[in-house]
Amino acid sequence: MDFLKLVKAQRSIRKYTDEQITREEMDTILEAGACAPNAGGSQRSMFVGIRDAQLTHRIGRMNYRPFHRGEVNVSHVSREQPSLIDDGSIKDGFYGAPAVIAIFGEKDFPFSIADAFCAAENMLLMATDLGLSSCIVSRGEETFSTEEGQDLLTRWKVPVNYICRAFIILGHLAGPLPHRKPIRPGRCLVVE
Repeated sequence: MDFLKLVKAQRSIRKYTDEQITREEMDTILEAGACAPNAGGSQRSMFVGIRDAQLTHRIGRMNYRPFHRGEVNVSHVSREQPSLIDDGSIKDGFYGAPAVIAIFGEKDFPFSIADAFCAAENMLLMATDLGLSSCIVSRGEETFSTEEGQDLLTRWKVPVNYICRAFIILGHLAGPLPHRKPIRPGRCLVVE
C-alpha cells in the first residue's frame, strides 16, 4: 500500500467484534513498534502484548476507573465511534477490543513519552496494513497505579522504574468504517 494511502486509511476504532487477532499479527505489530525511532537509539521502551480477551477487558475496566470527564478539555469525539467522553455508559477504556499492547518507558528518561508515541504510531499503521482496527488509549500510568495493576507489572517482569505511557487496542472492526475527518484548514503551514 502507498504510504500516504495507508496513513489516510488508519482510523481510531472504538467498536470491535469478539474475534481475536492472531499471534502472528500481534508479533508483527510488536516488531513494527520495536523498529520505531527512539532517542539515541537506546531502545528504552518495553511492550507487553496481550491476546487474552478476558485480561484485556479487565485492564480496560482498570483504565476506565481513573477517568473523569471534567478533566478532559473536549466535549465530543465521534458519533460514529463514541469515546468515554461521548457516552457515559461505556465503562471499558479499551472499548471491548480483544487485544491490547501496553507501551512502557523509563519513568525518568526525558524522551520516554516521545519514544512511546513513535512506537504507537508504527503499531497503528502496521495494524491498518494488516487489515486490523486499532486506537491509542491513554491513562497508562493511572491504570497500573493500583495494587491490582502493580501485581500485573510484577508478573510481567516490567522493571520498577518503568511506567505505562500508552496502550494500543487491537481487533476487528464491528460495523462500517467511520468517515475520515477532513484536515482542519490552517493546520499545516510552510515558511520559506
